Amino acid sequence: MPEIYFEQVEKSYGSVRVLPPMDLTLNDGEFTVLVGPSGCGKSTSLRILAGLETLSGGEIYFDGTPISRLEPKERDIAMVFQDYALYPHMNIAKNMSFALRLARVSKSEIEEKVVRVATMLNIAHLLDRKPAELSGGQRQRVAMGRALVRDAGTFLFDEPLSNLDAKLRAKMRTELAEMRDSIDKNMVYVTHDQVEAMTLGDRIVVMSEGIIQQQGTPEELFKQPVNKFVAGFIGSPTMNFLEGQLTDEKGVLWATGNGFSLPLPDDLAQRGRAASSKDVSIGVRPSSFVSDVTAGAPIDLKVIVSEYLGAQSVLVTRCGEQDILVEANSAEPIRSGGMQTFGVLTNEVMLFDKATGLRL
Repeated sequence: MPEIYFEQVEKSYGSVRVLPPMDLTLNDGEFTVLVGPSGCGKSTSLRILAGLETLSGGEIYFDGTPISRLEPKERDIAMVFQDYALYPHMNIAKNMSFALRLARVSKSEIEEKVVRVATMLNIAHLLDRKPAELSGGQRQRVAMGRALVRDAGTFLFDEPLSNLDAKLRAKMRTELAEMRDSIDKNMVYVTHDQVEAMTLGDRIVVMSEGIIQQQGTPEELFKQPVNKFVAGFIGSPTMNFLEGQLTDEKGVLWATGNGFSLPLPDDLAQRGRAASSKDVSIGVRPSSFVSDVTAGAPIDLKVIVSEYLGAQSVLVTRCGEQDILVEANSAEPIRSGGMQTFGVLTNEVMLFDKATGLRL
């Protein structure tokens, strides 16, 4: 498996630049997820890597060898698309083996690879069927199997689960995670779903407007986001942002705003005092609100909607004019329409510069 390196890679369509110069290293044997909202440049980056788009500047290297002028078939890459793109007149075995037959691989080797991969993906019993006879999840497995039988050095996935329903998507995430652990290959996965990114990636690359905002493990991005965008994008339910100011009273730094006043712990207060501006966004995750008021800083919230999700409920509440999401235990139902006091775990609070969005 090659180490893949993007060096100042950029892409423009006419006068419109969709990918500013970008540096990115994809390590050998790593499952890397490119994640971000629609239009952030993640799929464009993947298609440039696959050779389906020409880059406008820079170079891509495989183990130090430039590959941007190579045809897609010369890059030792297999790709799984969002659309299954299966041949309807061929059975599953022939769909999976199509590339091998074009390469004139022996019949016995083709059969061995197809059966092995089909068994791993739990579709061995479907090899004689046509794509129209399969469910969406089964067709997606076939598309993955078609890529896997090629035994390429790098596998690319372009939002492969986006056409599936929620239950099937969760099941396929599990199967992809198992496949990742059993196949020692480079895998690059593009998605707009941060849950997929968090559950699958060894390393996540968060993108916005063609720019890499941060990269790291799921835990690093969740606990140490570099800016407000990453903090708000990673984590479900999403982080709440309260607009306020920092005020120093009798040696205690407070984050205050319309309807709240939170004392900050010493380490966060030290960073807050060093900030150039006292106007901040206060980031509080929904899980940082607790029903035991004595366990944190009290805050009064008006409960607008209670969304029952089983063991947990997500409350849509309001503080001043800002909507706040709160995770609550469903065993202690909270009615909509009333005021409720929660404790905020201030050691989990984050501060972001209001002007730049950077975390303090």
